[in-house]
Amino acid sequence: MSPEVKPDFLINAEGLRIDGRRPDELRPIEFKVGVLKQADGSAYIKQGKTFIIAAVYGPRELHPRHLTLSDRAYLRVVYRMATFSVPDRKKPAPSRREREISMVIANALKPALFLEDFPKAVVDIFIQVIQADGGTRCAAINAASLALADAGVPMKCLVPAVAVGKADGTLIVDLGDQEDKYGEGDVPMAIMPLTDEITLLQQDGSFTREELLEAMQMGIQACKYIHELQKDALMKAYATKAPSEDDDFDDDMETDLGEAEIIGEED
Repeated sequence: MSPEVKPDFLINAEGLRIDGRRPDELRPIEFKVGVLKQADGSAYIKQGKTFIIAAVYGPRELHPRHLTLSDRAYLRVVYRMATFSVPDRKKPAPSRREREISMVIANALKPALFLEDFPKAVVDIFIQVIQADGGTRCAAINAASLALADAGVPMKCLVPAVAVGKADGTLIVDLGDQEDKYGEGDVPMAIMPLTDEITLLQQDGSFTREELLEAMQMGIQACKYIHELQKDALMKAYATKAPSEDDDFDDDMETDLGEAEIIGEED
């Protein structure tokens, strides 16, 4: 496979991005809830060319027992990328980056969950990136939040997430793969829309104070839009809850979202 060529520009003379979007425009987003019958809750997200499935199991008994928390449930997140999810085949073994993103996702979701209602239990979230084209950690949070709601895990609210970046000196929302690789930085963030509480805020690259504040405001507005899409997906799922032979996924689908190997459980 030939190496990817860096684009000449990320923002053209008309102020549009390489995929034709405006700076504040998100990629097309599609959610679907209840896509895996064997999970307690599940959802997928298609955000541009990024495609991610999330499955939730629990609350249930925690193994190994040394991880048990006496005052709340343990939230265990496993984020994995399929070997075929990127142009250069990914190694099957879990990477350090996958472990880091698993932790980031857990920390972004915890403030929205009533984990104290289930002491000594565990809520498992398995996330599989089927196709990666930028923004996978934020898309994974969006899908995992819906899967938690589908599983009936008590929540204060859904948690939408998005990244705001900078390309050719312009702030842009929801970075694609090339913008992520060749842009000047990004700010992934997640919020609880009912209170505007920020549950995730990271920064990569260089931003002035004014740029960072503007990026956060752009991110909050984008998250609120994603939140509406999440709510619509839930309402649609439960308005048409009768099983259908046309479901996209079934019990025979092979993924790493069932009894997956728990990453880092002894760390």
